[in-house]
Amino acid sequence: MVVVMAMLALAGCDAGEPYVAVEGQRFGVEIADDDATRAQGLMFRDELAEDRGMLFIFPDQRPRSFWMKNTRIPLDILYIDRDFEIVSISADTPPCRSRSGRCPGYPSAGPAQYVLEINGGLAARYGIEAGDRVEVGNIPQLESRAGSQ
Repeated sequence: MVVVMAMLALAGCDAGEPYVAVEGQRFGVEIADDDATRAQGLMFRDELAEDRGMLFIFPDQRPRSFWMKNTRIPLDILYIDRDFEIVSISADTPPCRSRSGRCPGYPSAGPAQYVLEINGGLAARYGIEAGDRVEVGNIPQLESRAGSQ
């Protein structure tokens, strides 16, 4: 047990931290699972660590569209279906600089129940693509859904 704890400490991850892993890359995630946290998202952030992200959890699966209003950093937006497969990716999505407040939407290519936002360009760097399976862990809201994840 001591050896495992030491290895986790050296690896820089918290054993109980919520995470999403895809293509061998693990991202510690903040959870957005209610209207308020989903609306806030990653707005007004000046930076996001490379191994961090935000996982949006919705109660149902349907086509989704995200926008980048008040978002200061480019993001990769990964749309994920209820079976934890990536439906589509909006890659290196730029911040909205509109003074009018009108920002474009970035829709999913199909129904999605989850959305993962990570730093722009990371999906391409790590070879993450539509069709890839996503693993989730330490996310109580998904324990019954993730099953064998």
